[in-house]
Amino acid sequence: MKSPKPVSSAQQNFTFTRRTMFIGGVQAALGLVLSARMAYIAVAENEKYKLLSESNRVNLTLIPPRRGWFIDRYGKPIATNRADFRVDLIPERVVNKEKTVATLSKLLNLSQDATERVSRELKKAKGFQPIQVADGLDYDSYAKVSVRLPELPGVSPRQGFSRYYPSGPAVGHLIGYVGVVSAEEYQERRDPLLITPGFKIGKAGLEKSYEEQLKGTPGAKRVEVTARGKIVRDLSTKGDIPGDPVQLTIDIDLHNYAARRLGQESGSVIIFDCWTGDLLCMVSMPSFDPNSFSDGIGSLEYKWLREDDHIPLLNKSLQGLYPPGSTLKPMAAVAFQKHGIDPDETVFCGGGYRLGNRVFKCLGHHGTMNMRNAIMKSCNTYFYSMGNRVGYDAIAPVAREFGLGQEFDLPFQSQYYGTIPDSEWMKRKYDKEWARSDTLNAVIGQGYVLTSPLQLAVMAARIASGLKVDPHILYKKRKAAPHLPFPEEHLAVARDGMDLVVNGAGTAVRSRLDIPDVKLAGKTGTAQVRAITGSYRGKGGLWKHRDHGLFVCFAPVGNPRYGASVVIEHGMGGARAAAPVAKDVLTFLYDREQAMATLESLEAGWGGTPEQRMARSLAAFTAASNGPSKADSEAAQKKEADPI
Repeated sequence: MKSPKPVSSAQQNFTFTRRTMFIGGVQAALGLVLSARMAYIAVAENEKYKLLSESNRVNLTLIPPRRGWFIDRYGKPIATNRADFRVDLIPERVVNKEKTVATLSKLLNLSQDATERVSRELKKAKGFQPIQVADGLDYDSYAKVSVRLPELPGVSPRQGFSRYYPSGPAVGHLIGYVGVVSAEEYQERRDPLLITPGFKIGKAGLEKSYEEQLKGTPGAKRVEVTARGKIVRDLSTKGDIPGDPVQLTIDIDLHNYAARRLGQESGSVIIFDCWTGDLLCMVSMPSFDPNSFSDGIGSLEYKWLREDDHIPLLNKSLQGLYPPGSTLKPMAAVAFQKHGIDPDETVFCGGGYRLGNRVFKCLGHHGTMNMRNAIMKSCNTYFYSMGNRVGYDAIAPVAREFGLGQEFDLPFQSQYYGTIPDSEWMKRKYDKEWARSDTLNAVIGQGYVLTSPLQLAVMAARIASGLKVDPHILYKKRKAAPHLPFPEEHLAVARDGMDLVVNGAGTAVRSRLDIPDVKLAGKTGTAQVRAITGSYRGKGGLWKHRDHGLFVCFAPVGNPRYGASVVIEHGMGGARAAAPVAKDVLTFLYDREQAMATLESLEAGWGGTPEQRMARSLAAFTAASNGPSKADSEAAQKKEADPI
């Protein structure tokens, strides 16, 4: 075996020097790379890391913008903002949910319903989307929470503004309400403003339709904080920019009066400016208080609203559909003349009209009737006879010219347009032929005919003015409306008949205006809710089985300016229920003192204003209730997110 060759000292020194150079080169290369990276971070990305450092030192908080106001045609407030204190929860930061909710409930004296709502929403909430605990708090309540913040992580007390509706339930269906952004709405836009405590968006009605105009621009507040988030000092604040106001055509004083005058009835009052189509009043009662919805309605209060048989959650002005009854007779008179019938031609009313082997009854034995007198006395026999002669296919197009069966361009989420039937509709809907009996029912506003209170008011305004006015809710100058395609003398006959209804020997003589030189013209209507035999005719019994009462009108007679409709659900007759309401509401336009004296006398018997009656009713319901069911709670949550 060969012995290893000895390594010389020179060889060892060379090997060591080579390794040293290699390692030194590697170290130098790494040093250059690190230096280059440090230089890049220090120079090229200086701004980025400066911002990150600043964000650790400075906390930026968005300030929710104040919503724009809704104001009426005279600049009076309809929806405003009021300064308040509020408390929210940020789910991501809450440590002990049960303890936190229990503590807040005690500090703020929350009701059981409110406490259950907060607990329920906190369980379902995700991330930083705030949950409203309470708003509209006084300073003492706000201070109680503020001093306990170190032991209540995730609790966010704030000073801000909340939406306020001075008219309460009177404007519930007109304006709508605001609410906290839902998780689904946030997912759509991912805007941090949407999850800022105190920020709310329009959920229904005009609040939703004009969201972009109303919402405003948020402000921001910068504060210096420690590493643990403790505030050191305020640095700067940029104020929010409020949203733009929206001016409506509504006369809020008139609107509030009409809401109160409906009293304990369920129905609608709509008043138009006959010249412009401006909506001066569009009331649906009973209603809900938008202040309750905007604050986050409790499940018990929502259950109370949902179980009311007068359906306060339904906007009857736009979504209520009713057989119009005899209110259509002035329109039918125009249609008759269009198709050649002389208004002075007479028909004898002996109490009914025979078609084949069936007799269609009239409301009385009126004797000899011409067109004007037939409107005055609401003689069915006359309209049966003339309707059978011209046919309903000739009447339906005229009805549509007056706005019946039509949908109008208004900024509301839901509007029902009803039915003006004809033979083509019958074939399409039921696959059968239109019968003469269908004409007789339709010509007096029964059968398949359905209209909304809005359409009836449009009809009254168009008959009164002779103009094809469309309803408007935004206040602005507009072009003159075109004339209807009917001769003035045809419209004059309809107006004369409506004048006689109130000021002659007609069906609404008790509703004449007690105002010098101002006369009201109108037409009463009674609409059957169900087929009734015998003499009963829906004038009594269960409320839901009684006939509806309707009235369409205009004033003054000589130079019409206002057109209106009043619908009273199950009011048992237009002359009995609807016409007196119209009389008082129109009186308010000319003599407020007289109208208010009448209203105050009536409210004394009803038990106060709508707000007072609603408060008592809710208190009684709460006392009698064992609490909301799970279904009621879920429905209340859904209602806050969905439009009415």
